Amino acid sequence: MERIKDALKRIKDTIYMLFYILLCLMLANVTQQGGSEKVVTSPVQMIDYNNDLVPAVRDDKYRTTYEIFVYSFCDSNGDGIGDINGIRNKLDYISGMGFDQLWLTPVHPSATYHKYDVDDYYAIDPTFGTLEDYEALLAECHERGIRVLMDLVLNHTSDTHPWFQAAADYLRKLPSDQDPVFEDCPYVWYYTFSREPYDGFVPLEGTNWYYEARFWSEMPDLNLGNEVVRDEVTNIMSYWLGKGVDGFRLDAVTSFVTGNPEANIEFLRFLTDTGRSINPDCYLVGEAWTDRASIATLYTSGIDSLFDFPFADSEGIIRNVMNGSYAASDYVKAMTAAEAAYGEANPDYVGAPFYTNHDMGRSAGYYALDDGPVTKMAYALSLFMPGNSFVYYGEEIGMKGSGKDENKRAPMYWSDDANAEGMCVGPADMDDVQMKFPSLEVQMTDDLSLWRWFTEVIKVRRAFPAIARGVTEPVDAVSDGSVAAFIRRSEGDEAVLVVMNLRDQATAKDLSVVGSSLRLAAVLGTNEESITYENGSLSLPAYSIAVLTF
Repeated sequence: MERIKDALKRIKDTIYMLFYILLCLMLANVTQQGGSEKVVTSPVQMIDYNNDLVPAVRDDKYRTTYEIFVYSFCDSNGDGIGDINGIRNKLDYISGMGFDQLWLTPVHPSATYHKYDVDDYYAIDPTFGTLEDYEALLAECHERGIRVLMDLVLNHTSDTHPWFQAAADYLRKLPSDQDPVFEDCPYVWYYTFSREPYDGFVPLEGTNWYYEARFWSEMPDLNLGNEVVRDEVTNIMSYWLGKGVDGFRLDAVTSFVTGNPEANIEFLRFLTDTGRSINPDCYLVGEAWTDRASIATLYTSGIDSLFDFPFADSEGIIRNVMNGSYAASDYVKAMTAAEAAYGEANPDYVGAPFYTNHDMGRSAGYYALDDGPVTKMAYALSLFMPGNSFVYYGEEIGMKGSGKDENKRAPMYWSDDANAEGMCVGPADMDDVQMKFPSLEVQMTDDLSLWRWFTEVIKVRRAFPAIARGVTEPVDAVSDGSVAAFIRRSEGDEAVLVVMNLRDQATAKDLSVVGSSLRLAAVLGTNEESITYENGSLSLPAYSIAVLTF
């Protein structure tokens, strides 16, 4: 009997031991998250920690925008050239990343691959598809809550545009001693012609006339002060807004009238007023490749947004912060300075942060020795700026491309297989661009990939509306050379504290100076180390971000 009791006791002890081991394994597979528990599915903390975050519902002009260079994005018909139906095929991919607005580079007929020299403002280039394709794209985007911006190029047309052709033909037939007559050919006044070879003017072949063409001889500048031209612009805007376009990206707004900032402001005001008179929700963002003070001056026009160029490109604020030339705290100071300058000029402005675009070398090439973390954090700096944030296609997978323009517009790297569905061949004069990071299909299987990072950053950005819509308050007691800390507040939204470790060493920060009721609400990490917050102390691994709520 005693042997039986001993055997039963051993079985019981074994059962207890197995239960204890099982319990330990279960507890080891749980992570604490602001008081709630979640089952861990990835060694990368942010994947599980942010899992329950959902986009806040906001139907306004504060979006997260994906810029598509149409020629190189996605081919739907096998000719190697990106097209509108290719974009339609990738809407699930785009919306799945969290983007809720598209900016398409010009889609109008043009002889060039980039289409910035327009032949017809009322049509779609046949290479890209049909008007019906474009209308279908608009409809499908709107079904997904995605707005669409059309690239509106008004500084110039193509020299093959019917307006310029009519003016040129008239001047070639006009006797050399006679002046043009408006009633005979009003198109002469659509452009700026002169018998004097002024700076920025080129000769009109077969005549003694010259015309203004600041960008290229095949891009004659429009005379935007002419009321007849403005009537044409009004008609163009009305046509596309009527089709369902949600707004316009305005090309080269500092060059509308060369050397005349006041005239540029006046024309921007005309465009803004015109767009809103047609559709009160019309959104306008302008390309003003200039300094902060000049951008602020342009904001007095009342335009919604102007791209914040001082933060962008290989010599901008973000690059200088990430390469150590500037302190992490300088990023916060630069944001507050920009917000103050732009807000004073236009209290209703919507910031337009971005890091790269189709005219700039791609950001993965800015950090030669980086294998991912620096590139990731740099783009997070842009996405954590307030306003309507813009991301150039391919940046989410770290594509490369620099030097001549064609290289900056290389085909979207969907797959290692050049013959895979959707792959484009790229511009004809593009060099062989060697990519630094894997293709999208590879990155989608890796929780530490650039693609995953972008998806998580955008998820956090959209889950906390104050990030995009709030005003930045520096937290000087926490910020330093390595750490950027700021509070973002917006009316009606939960305020957030953002703390970023922008260097390659882990750090800890005492947040008791900010508040005693902080809760760790979201985390973003570039490695498998975890962010922790306990008793007012925040521990940040290298290159990581914590978002806390009050």
